[in-house]
Amino acid sequence: MRTAAYIHIPFCEHICHYCDFNKVFLKNQPVDQYIDSLLIEMKRTIERASIDTLKTIYIGGGTPTALSAEQLKHLFDGMHRILPMQDLVEFTVEVNPDSGEEDKLQVMKEAGVNRLSIGVQSFDTSLLQGIGRTHTSHSVYDAVQRSRQAGFDNISLDLMFGLPNQSVEQFIDTIEKASVLGVEHVSAYSLKIEEKTVFFNRQRKGKLSLPPEDDEVTMYQELQARTKQNGFDQYEISNFAKPGYESQHNLVYWNNDEYYGFGAGAHGYVNGVRNHNIGPISKYIQAIESGDLPYLQEHRVTKVEQIEEAMFMGLRKLAGVNLSTLSTRYNVDLKEVYRDQITNLTKRGLLEQDGDVLRLTDDGLLLANEVFEQFLAVLNEDMEKNES
Repeated sequence: MRTAAYIHIPFCEHICHYCDFNKVFLKNQPVDQYIDSLLIEMKRTIERASIDTLKTIYIGGGTPTALSAEQLKHLFDGMHRILPMQDLVEFTVEVNPDSGEEDKLQVMKEAGVNRLSIGVQSFDTSLLQGIGRTHTSHSVYDAVQRSRQAGFDNISLDLMFGLPNQSVEQFIDTIEKASVLGVEHVSAYSLKIEEKTVFFNRQRKGKLSLPPEDDEVTMYQELQARTKQNGFDQYEISNFAKPGYESQHNLVYWNNDEYYGFGAGAHGYVNGVRNHNIGPISKYIQAIESGDLPYLQEHRVTKVEQIEEAMFMGLRKLAGVNLSTLSTRYNVDLKEVYRDQITNLTKRGLLEQDGDVLRLTDDGLLLANEVFEQFLAVLNEDMEKNES
């Protein structure tokens, strides 16, 4: 049952050096026309897929708060007319510290938004400038204060580590300052150099100074230790929450459940098919105007792919995966199928097994991608015919 929806707002007031998400500069863009097209896509999807209820909605980007208060209200009013939002338990919007003004926060609150994800990345001004961010640490404090005053009691901060020229001490300072703010959730991701980014071009030219791998490992270990000291529970490789404030929307992804994706460049997973929307704004709008859904690609996920995704996405959670539950879900004995992989990874101290539950160890968290790779290309595609 699909009870989650992701909505993409591709507009930004500036482009960060590390970002490879689908985004464009806000200036001179057909924002109002895009919102109208977005709402039409939702309506057509409802007509085709018959959405009964939504439990979580996540609006990301880009920068959703690059929209004006009036544009946000137009979007939210349309969503309430079209989508079944009466049973929502979590409604998240990403907020840039520089653009989370009081009028926008009020519009969000009135629309039923109950969770904010604020893009902080670092509290060090020099590092922020170095990654192309325009806000300061003071902007973050102000954004959190305004959010509290507007009535939001579920706030997440996004942090990054392994940034160019970042020291372990600088990252520790960021963790501590994030904790002092009293937020309910922290996400912290190591920098990945993606193609078509400023950092990718700099790295090719030998002009990007990244921290040593040992320092990045230390940063992650400090993140784990200090969030724990400050009352956060780690529930996923990169996510830490006060008790009861785990991201319900992101758990949909990690549980390999289906979800709707709306907007230019958005991804969805509906009825066993993963779809990828057209990315360029003008072409997305044209596709909507033509009377169709704006799909660029559609891929029916095979049973083998479903199992592989369930394993490596589920193992991202600290709770791990229940092999019996997944075996029943996919009608395959996964304990037998992955016996060698589980045995070898357990001997290496990267996995631990407690009855039917398989989870990463502390060392496994540091080498998670290496663990995940062991569960790929093991199953035979022929099992599609034999087991279904």
